[in-house]
Amino acid sequence: MLLSRTAVAVARRATAAPALRRSIATTLVRCNAETKPVPHIKRLSEIKTKDDLFGPGAAPGTVPTDLEQATGLERLEILGKMEGVDVFDMKPLDASRRGTMENPISVRSAGDEQYAGCTGFPADSHNVIWLTMTRERPVERCPECGNVYKMDYVGPQDDHAHDHGHDHHGFEEPKTFADYVKPEYW
Repeated sequence: MLLSRTAVAVARRATAAPALRRSIATTLVRCNAETKPVPHIKRLSEIKTKDDLFGPGAAPGTVPTDLEQATGLERLEILGKMEGVDVFDMKPLDASRRGTMENPISVRSAGDEQYAGCTGFPADSHNVIWLTMTRERPVERCPECGNVYKMDYVGPQDDHAHDHGHDHHGFEEPKTFADYVKPEYW
C-alpha cells in the first residue's frame, strides 16, 4: 500500500516530456499551391475617382476582411488610417480659448453644413449644445456661453449645385435674433 502511494506521488512530480521536441521557429508553414496572389490594394494617393473606392472582395469560400469588403467613404477612411492620415479630421476643436467674433474657433468642413458641439469655456462648463453652420451662414454663437464658431469650407470649389442658386424646393433659412441686429452694432 505504501509502495503504491509513493509511486503515484513520484509520477505526479515527474515532468512529462513531449513526444516531439521542436521550437515554434522551426515550424514549417505550408502554402497551398492553388492560393491566388493578393490583388493590388490602391494607396490613398492613387484614389482619383469614385470607382477607385471599391474593394477587391474576398476569394470564394473565405470571409472578407474590412479592407477587402469596404467601399466608399469607409474604404477611404481605412486607406487613410493605413497611411497615418486622419481623413475626416476627428481631432477635438480648440477648447483652450473663448471664440470671439474677431477670433472665432475654426471648424473645417467639406460639405455644405457642419455640426459642432459646444461644451463651454472653460471646457465642460455646460452640457453639449449642438450648433449648425452652413456655407450661407458660416458663423454661429453658442447661446449658453457665447463661444463663436466659424465654418471654414475646404471642399471642392467647383460645386455647381451650390453656385447656380438651387432653391432646395423652396426651403428658406429661419430668421434668428442676429437677423434683426442693426449693422452698426456689429
